[in-house]
Amino acid sequence: MATANNSPAVVNNHGLPATSSRSSMESFTAAHDFKVASYPLLDGLGVGKYISSCVFSVGGYDWTIRFYPDGESVDCARNTSAFLYCVTQQEGVRAKFTLNTLEKEGKVLVTRYGLVNHTFSPPSYDFGYSKFVEKSRLLKSSSSKANNGYFIIRCVLTVIREPRTEVKRNLLVVPQPNLQDHLHQMWKEGQGADVTFSVSGQLFSAHRYLLAARSPVFKAELFGSMKESVVESIKIYDVEPPIFEALLHFIYTDSVKDDGDNKDETEKMQHLLVAADRYGLERLRIMCEDRLCDSIEVETVATTLVLAEQHHCGDLKKACIEFMTSQNRLGNIVATDGFKHLMASCPLLTKDILDKVSCVLSGKSRLSRN
Repeated sequence: MATANNSPAVVNNHGLPATSSRSSMESFTAAHDFKVASYPLLDGLGVGKYISSCVFSVGGYDWTIRFYPDGESVDCARNTSAFLYCVTQQEGVRAKFTLNTLEKEGKVLVTRYGLVNHTFSPPSYDFGYSKFVEKSRLLKSSSSKANNGYFIIRCVLTVIREPRTEVKRNLLVVPQPNLQDHLHQMWKEGQGADVTFSVSGQLFSAHRYLLAARSPVFKAELFGSMKESVVESIKIYDVEPPIFEALLHFIYTDSVKDDGDNKDETEKMQHLLVAADRYGLERLRIMCEDRLCDSIEVETVATTLVLAEQHHCGDLKKACIEFMTSQNRLGNIVATDGFKHLMASCPLLTKDILDKVSCVLSGKSRLSRN
């Protein structure tokens, strides 16, 4: 009688056609922060009434966070409610998510709800917490100066797609694009450089065709009617050498050089924004504007606002004005040298800011008397 043998054996498929397949599941994870400001004004909105975050997409589906300031039903009793809602309304959407409240600019957890597994299907396309946070807790949090008048509902969502089976084959790994690396190396080594700039006595070599392709101003200076006559070097005025070097670095790499020194980062971005605007480098100008929006401080906000006004940076101007007119900061800002520069450079803008602060303060005064 023959018996089965479970011992390991060497498999020899020589001469046999070989194919293989692989089953896999795909997931997509993202986080969305829903900032809820002025909660005391939302208190009393009404049971069953909600406010929504903007629509955000994860895993090919659209989602929103729905927050009920007075709870989603009468059973919530002095609690708020929060739900994740699948806007796409497709049957059988599998998801894992967390919904939690944070304060102090997202640094401190108020709730610690764990991971929820749920499949979104009709008739209900939302899932979450009927008793999310006590209303009294949020009222106290919103009145704290440390929270800047708002709290955050953070959703970390993973969408799990249906399993799929695919034929397995050898995949070629395509290297990442490295054109910028080669251009940067060519610039640093001076290979083929055909134009030299003198900036405060410091010389910078470059390639005129590349400069012309990247900057309409350089194109006019080097090839148009404005082109410089044949000279040893072209003198650049009103730009410091480190800023001009950062400008060239962007032209060759399409990125902003990170010096690792945050101390002078704001001042550098201010000067680089001016240079970017001067040479028509719109992407660089917007990159500088974005970084300045994220680094507004009492000492620098006034000088940054002057630049925003002079170089037509609407978003940066709005961010500076919001910073100056909130949190009772204006007294400290007025004492800076930058504010004196603002008053001298933009007197009408300064007056608008002071009038706006005056209106806010008078409004608060009337509310306190009532």
